[in-house]
Amino acid sequence: MDFFDFHHHHKSNVYGIYNVEFGSVPPESPYSIGIHPKDIVMTSQEEQFHWLESNISKNCVAIGECGLDSMVLTPQNSQEQFFLRQIFISNEIQKPLIIHCVRKFYEVISLKKKAQQAVIIHGFNKKQRIAEDLLKNNFYMSFGKAVLYHLSLQDIVRNTPLNKIFLETDNECFNIEELYSKVSELKGISAEKLNEQVLENLDTIKNG
Repeated sequence: MDFFDFHHHHKSNVYGIYNVEFGSVPPESPYSIGIHPKDIVMTSQEEQFHWLESNISKNCVAIGECGLDSMVLTPQNSQEQFFLRQIFISNEIQKPLIIHCVRKFYEVISLKKKAQQAVIIHGFNKKQRIAEDLLKNNFYMSFGKAVLYHLSLQDIVRNTPLNKIFLETDNECFNIEELYSKVSELKGISAEKLNEQVLENLDTIKNG
């Protein structure tokens, strides 16, 4: 069977949500589109948002990746400005947000108060305390390849409610069935049942 890939960068994969890179044209399959912190150019802000807004079609599932990243050169206030504007676009078009976050989780938690739609942290691989605080604030969590070998992350997956979980390949080259197999083992359910739950979670975030 096919397993749903919540966030990926592989255009050949049509069973999942393709992440559109800045400046690219969206595919005919489901996709997310946003302005990543690394791509922010303050002097081209209106042009960047024109690209984003003009490429939102019926196949757009979510706004993102967007968020905050302490490792890129873009100033924090500029990142927050772009992130907030994308939160407002998400509110306006009633699409969930896929968040990229590096060492700025508590700032993201604070800014989430502005969001009216579901918010998903993609590629989560941090500590249990951060996971607990995200879940307390009603975030969804998408997990990737690191779950296959990261023991403390496996504990986080065990403790994350099934109705808050997504699974993704991101930009890694591996078979997502491996990830479903590992997570289903951790959660004590079949991979097929896990896939059904992920699709149910997808319906939930799409329908508010």
